Amino acid sequence: MRQILNEVTERIRERSAPTRKAYLQRIEETLKRARGSDRMGCANVAHAFAAMPENDKFRIIAEKAPHIGIVTAYNDMLSAHQPYEVYPAIIRDEARKHGATVQVAGGVPAMCDGITQGEPGMELSLFSRDVIAMSTAVALSHDVFDAALLLGVCDKIVPGLLIGALNFGHLPCVFVPAGPMSTGIDNTTKSKVREKFAQGLCDRDELLASESAAYHGAGTCTFYGTANSNQMLLEAMGLHVPGAAFVHPHDGMREALTRESVRTVLSNIQGRRFTPIGQLVDERVIVNAIVALLATGGSTNHCIHWVAVARAAGIIIDWSDFSKLSQDTPLLARVYPNGTADVNEFQNAGGPSFVIRELIEGGYMHADVSSVVIGGLRDFCKKPVMFDNELTWIDLPEESPDETIVRSPRKPFSASGGLRLLTGNLGRAVIKTSSVPEDRMIIEAPAIVFHAQEELLAAFERGELEKDFVAVVRFQGPRANGMPELHKLTPPLSVLQGKGFKVAIVTDGRMSGASGKVPAAIHVSPEALASGPISKIRTGDIIRLNAIVGTLNALVDQDQWNARSLQTMTEAERNNNGHGIGRELFGGMRGNVRSAEEGAVTWL
Repeated sequence: MRQILNEVTERIRERSAPTRKAYLQRIEETLKRARGSDRMGCANVAHAFAAMPENDKFRIIAEKAPHIGIVTAYNDMLSAHQPYEVYPAIIRDEARKHGATVQVAGGVPAMCDGITQGEPGMELSLFSRDVIAMSTAVALSHDVFDAALLLGVCDKIVPGLLIGALNFGHLPCVFVPAGPMSTGIDNTTKSKVREKFAQGLCDRDELLASESAAYHGAGTCTFYGTANSNQMLLEAMGLHVPGAAFVHPHDGMREALTRESVRTVLSNIQGRRFTPIGQLVDERVIVNAIVALLATGGSTNHCIHWVAVARAAGIIIDWSDFSKLSQDTPLLARVYPNGTADVNEFQNAGGPSFVIRELIEGGYMHADVSSVVIGGLRDFCKKPVMFDNELTWIDLPEESPDETIVRSPRKPFSASGGLRLLTGNLGRAVIKTSSVPEDRMIIEAPAIVFHAQEELLAAFERGELEKDFVAVVRFQGPRANGMPELHKLTPPLSVLQGKGFKVAIVTDGRMSGASGKVPAAIHVSPEALASGPISKIRTGDIIRLNAIVGTLNALVDQDQWNARSLQTMTEAERNNNGHGIGRELFGGMRGNVRSAEEGAVTWL
């Protein structure tokens, strides 16, 4: 294994020793109890199974058959989650074939950032992760289950389900994906239409037609954003049926994979294969997830979400760990917005299986970890196929089927991963570098300060941004307004960069993978509302963003900088972010939330 991989893992293990030990002790204490239906009072048991068929009640109580709880993110508004409507019936049918029983333990909310983008509802998005985690806990709190299947795909849903599941770390758990939608218009064409609309070169009808051709059916969006990064990370953590991530919802193999998830979780319940999720997800597994993220140029949102996931398992990580691993992790995939391929093309070129195999063989991942399948992580290096109507797995080609999409470490797209930690007198931030042009890795330009993305968009429309500048968009952190993603800023900034201007964005908000080719120092911590130095910046200050050495500074005389007061949100700005579209209900979360680098968690 690589030296840096071991060093970072050991540093995390030492840092996490007290909290991890306490977490594992809680699991051990929970495992000493009798099964739920044997332990609970008769009235409790009767309530739990009242609506079940009599033969299922008999199996649970008399035969002590395994009982599986489903936690589902099903709704038919999200294309990625609409396929889950039929999953409980499939799971129930497969479980009965193996003498087991199933109940839908509960549902969790699932919102779409694509729908709420640029709207007030987006300010609930990040906090919805912790709502999902709590909803998962509520579902499983009936405490009658021997294992759980988690049904979810998209941005906050998978991290929320995983955090919730880790709080029931004594249960074996398997995640059940639904797959990406079929390829529509290519993402490059879609982005060009967005840029045309931003310049007033096409009308709303043309833009809507383009968007509808891109987002047109069941499944996840086909670009490599947070949702599809989730699936890559779950594969790298060994929490899926191997190769399940990117099979289309209507592919015949999808049902076979879903049925296999039932057999897999049942194999984890008893005997030598007993594999509760809290013991499975250790420091090495968290590191493997980070490496997979870096090797594929995945979503920067996971610099927040996986910090929270790790904390749920008693493991403490920070952005220095991501940055250190990035220095030694080769970039092995080019998927939009880091390339032109979509996730279907990525899958056809070998997908997660190819990347995981190459990382293991190169010593970049821990291969000696547990997973939900007997063969451990190496089973995730194979491709699922249907042969004579049976699901099986085959070896991948030795060489990449398409080197424009996936490569081996011998010939990577880049010797380092697509992420850098930035430090300096503006605090700590991250930047996704995997698609930033080499001549834009260093930007030095005057700041233009905005307190809302709408202010920047309005300035663009007035033609005031036709110059070199660094857009400082502050009061976008979790305490200020829930840390919405600022995707709507990408088209105008891309237009300006395309005209030859040197532009960048510095924000305490999020941009996920949407920052693309525009240099974006995001998640700046401490945030402005937490007295972060980003609140000292004034329009006209020279900002220097250096993604090569990893620095972010305001080039202001030190005495002048020290003497500056912190600008604060006005009462009007605070009220605007705290009311309407349900935002009042999340005031407690905004008040209690930790920093982005601490996972923006609200439950510690």
